[in-house]
This record gives sequence, structure tokens and C-alpha cells, in this order.
Amino acid sequence: MSVFKNETKQAILQRMLEATPADIDKRQGSITYDLLSPAAIELAHAYIELDNVLRFGFAGPGQPSEFLDLRAGEFGLTRRPSVKAQGAVTFLGADGTVIPVGTAVSTDDVEAIAFATTEAGTITGGRVTVAAEARQGGRSGNVAIGRIALLLGDLTGVVAVANEHSFVNGADTESDESLLQRYFDRVRRPATSGNAWHYRQWALEVPGVGDVKVFPVWNGNGTVKLSLLSDDKRAPAASIVDKVRLAVEERRPVGANVTVVPATEVAINVSASLTLAQGAALDDIVAAFSSELTAYLADLAFADSVVRYNRVLGLLLDIESIIDFNDLKINGVAGNIFIVDDRVAVSGTVSFVAS
Repeated sequence: MSVFKNETKQAILQRMLEATPADIDKRQGSITYDLLSPAAIELAHAYIELDNVLRFGFAGPGQPSEFLDLRAGEFGLTRRPSVKAQGAVTFLGADGTVIPVGTAVSTDDVEAIAFATTEAGTITGGRVTVAAEARQGGRSGNVAIGRIALLLGDLTGVVAVANEHSFVNGADTESDESLLQRYFDRVRRPATSGNAWHYRQWALEVPGVGDVKVFPVWNGNGTVKLSLLSDDKRAPAASIVDKVRLAVEERRPVGANVTVVPATEVAINVSASLTLAQGAALDDIVAAFSSELTAYLADLAFADSVVRYNRVLGLLLDIESIIDFNDLKINGVAGNIFIVDDRVAVSGTVSFVAS
């Protein structure tokens, strides 16, 4: 909505000409007309900026990021920074080879994603697995199993590297949409005296937290339970849980007994027999389906308690290289899976066979 949309150069110029004494020449090309025209143009630009002042002064979709930051800052809200993905890397090689902290590895991609070990280890029995994190914060570090394949730098004795589990909990710098939602939560859902909204707000201020469920009086009077999701809608790492626990502990009402836990992950395992188009690769289909399943389950997290059989079936139907399929099962059954309380559905194993 433009409040000053009628304040055009022509309208402003016309008003100024009308305010000019009648005995002065105001025709186009006259000195008066030519002197007032540039001023009318500048005033029209000023009205455009006044519209922007109104538009940027109120939080809402489409508001520029810097103005949203300023508006949210008035309520003590700051944009959450990015978080590095966490996981582990397995090194294969000669026994006795020491893997120091900071050993760099990466994915084998054109735009490789780099990781560094966060603990030391020594190869024993031909292998050792050590904790690692992405070098840069962001969701790009949430790589799937087997994506890490390269050792960076000189480290003799290592013949191969791999990640046997996915890296998780990487989070981008908070988006405008997320910050705006937290702003609306703060304004529209009053948080006072340690009520449920208060605990929710405290938890969501911690980088890496994507959502939280609050269970008041979950284990008797004075008890509160917080179940956390990471930004990638998985169970968050212990470091994120500890930060939430500390943030809540510093501000909780006296006497409140608060329990902070990660959401319990429920693996969603899918199996089916597929008929593939000529030339289609089963591994590619598994990868494509797994990606879509992960996205679907992320949308459900703490929002819908049912993993719907028909929606999973639809994911298969959307893959063009699948001609037909049968015997589709989710966790061994041909029906919906119900997720309750503080649990979150996450992508598990995908077992497809080509018939």
C-alpha cells in the first residue's frame, strides 16, 4: 500500500503553480515553471522515501533484512548466527598413524565442502573414527553418508577417509522468515512469569535450535520439560542442548525444575519393489527418494503427528524413472505411522529392490 501514491511530480507542480500569484507568467517554458519543476521532482522523490519509511517501520513480509533486524532489536531479538554441522569421520590406514585435531577432509564435489576433526585419534586395527565439524557454518555441511572422500594436506599413513553417518545440526544464519516469526511470537504471545511462551522464547534464542515443545507440569507441580529440534529438524547435538539448558537456567522462575532434552528420533524406514525405466540406476532413485523423504519429514516435525502412507507413496510417484512399484511399507507396515509427544520422525533406511 502506498500512502503517498498520488504525490506525483505533476500533482506537486500543479499545486505550486496554483499557489503562485496570478500576475506571474506560469506557462510551460516560463521562468516560474522551469524553476518549480526540479523542486517538484525532488519532492516527489521525498514522498517515495516517506512511503518506504512507513513500509520499513513495521515488521512484515518483504521488509529489508537490515530494517527487520532493527525492529526485532527493539524487543531484544537478534538474528541467530550460522551453526557448523557436527559428525564423525573414519580414517583408514596404517596402524599407529596419528590423526591430529584440525585434520582437514572434504567432499569430492566441484564445490567441495570442507570439514576438520575436533579430536585426535590413532589408527588401530586399520581404522579410527574421530569427531569432526564443518569448517563453515550452514546447512550445506549436513552431508549424507559417504559424501566425505578426500583428505586435505599431507598426512602419511592414511589411505582413505569416509563418513559412516550423516553430518547433522548445521544451520544457516537465521532467515528473515524465521526472525519475523520469532518477532511475532514475542509480540502476539505474551511471555510472563515463566509461562510456556517464555520457555519457548528462551530456547529459540539459542543458535541451532529450530523448534521446541514445552510440556508444563510434565512430572508434577513445578516441573517443566523442553524438547528440542535442531534447525535441520533432527535431534540437536549435546552442545546445543547444553546452551539451551544454561539459557533457561539463568532466567527460569525460582523453584522451577526444568528438564531440557533433545527430541527422540524415530527412524522412518521405507521398503518397496520397483519397476524401473530402461537405463535408470537404482542408487540414483534411492538418493532422490531419500532427499524428498527427508524434506517431507522435516515439514512434519513438531507440526503433524502422522507420517502418512499416501504422502510417502506420492513421493515415489513423483520420480519419473519409476514405472511401477508394489509392496510399499513404512517401518514394516502398509499404513500411517504415528509420532507422539516429544518424538520426531527422521529418514531411516531406504530399501528398494528392482523387480
